[in-house]
Amino acid sequence: MERAKSCMSGEGETGTVLDSGALILYFPAPKTVTGEDLLELHLHGGTAIVRAVLAAIPRTSPSSSTGPSLPIRYAEPGEFTRRAFANARLDLTQVEALSDSLSATTEQQRRLSVRGTTNSLAARYESWRALLLAARGELEALIDFSEDQHFDASVSELLSSVSEQVGALSGALRAHRENAVRGELLRSGISLALLGAPNAGKSSLLNAVVGREAAIVSREEGTTRDVVEVGVDLGGFLVRLGDTAGLRRGVEGAEVGLVEREGMRRAKARAEESDVVVVVISFEVGEGGEVGVRLDPEVVETAARLAAEKDNVLVVINKMDVAPSSSDLETAIKATQTAIPGLPREKIHPISCKPSSQDPSTTPTSIQTFLRALIAQFTTLTTALTPDSDSSDPSIWQESLGATERHRLLLETCIACLDDFTALVSGAADADDSMLRESEGDEADIVLAAEHLRGAADALARITGRGEAGDVEEVLGVVFEKFCVGK
Repeated sequence: MERAKSCMSGEGETGTVLDSGALILYFPAPKTVTGEDLLELHLHGGTAIVRAVLAAIPRTSPSSSTGPSLPIRYAEPGEFTRRAFANARLDLTQVEALSDSLSATTEQQRRLSVRGTTNSLAARYESWRALLLAARGELEALIDFSEDQHFDASVSELLSSVSEQVGALSGALRAHRENAVRGELLRSGISLALLGAPNAGKSSLLNAVVGREAAIVSREEGTTRDVVEVGVDLGGFLVRLGDTAGLRRGVEGAEVGLVEREGMRRAKARAEESDVVVVVISFEVGEGGEVGVRLDPEVVETAARLAAEKDNVLVVINKMDVAPSSSDLETAIKATQTAIPGLPREKIHPISCKPSSQDPSTTPTSIQTFLRALIAQFTTLTTALTPDSDSSDPSIWQESLGATERHRLLLETCIACLDDFTALVSGAADADDSMLRESEGDEADIVLAAEHLRGAADALARITGRGEAGDVEEVLGVVFEKFCVGK
């Protein structure tokens, strides 16, 4: 490999030096990223140099001994990656993983993209597709040769065997689909809602977590009227934090107005659709010195309902820095458990949003302690599921987190086809063998069952980009248009 003496334009007889220290690398096909001949220009990064080379490239035409010179043009977005796919250097799942790599902003997103760069995901789809093709072949053999050939197994036994294989595959596909949803949390971000009464400290907690003044903090109640959403990297997870309007019930002299009521409605809606809900209540010291947690009925009822519906509800007892004694901490926790039945002790976290000079690792009310519990919750949410019937290495199923939303939709199609197959076959499972051989209606059922398997196999083929030509071209157009020109 030699360094070029200069990078020159093709204008005039002698040309013009554009970069005297450029490095030009030639990679012969087929062992290149695209599978084709590849030429790379490594230039100094000055804007003027890059601009001059880009301007000169379209005016350069390589000589050809067999015909007219071919013009050089700029690549279309995603064209290099598309050529790599066309030359079987990448499958479509690897292409999508490359897109994830380019857009990754957190450590978990980076890890997710790395999982997809191997061909293990595509290999799993292909193995499932091969199983379906084999099952379909058995049914079609039954249709074509049942009258002429002797089968070792009866028709009902054959149908039962195929149905058993399809049932096991359906369970694996459902787990894979669920893991695709979990992987999407890593890719798009985990939605988290902060819920609580006015002036409970939701905005203070939000600002403490993101490390800046993202929300207005004031002693005046009702400062937040709409959902304030902030994206933050927590422990490598992309989290979309939503600070919501305070929940309260109107009392004489402090009625709830229309604007505030709409804010409360949006707060509850945001909590309903969130992946994790953090309910913020506050520890208060009364004018007479009485202490305790502030348990607003509207907050308690909403929290209890959410805790019954969701596993990912945590409660934060804020302002513990005002507690007169350490025993108040445990008292506050017990009062919270009494108010929200069924809430585990480990999901209640006393904190203080005020800066402290004490070591956070040894302070029970440290926000860092709460954040560690929160990150553990994120880890649980995004850990891959393994089917009970699968005895393989659980780490294999971690690869399924790399499945994209496009994969999930096609998996839905595949599962629907398998469900249709199961419903059809289970209805004919008790039929007599002779009826299956002689009745046109029963034969039609078997033909339809085989067609359901074909539809399921085709859905899997479309995931890897090896399905029917028309469908694949449409899919490729959607995938590659997301890439920049350099890819």
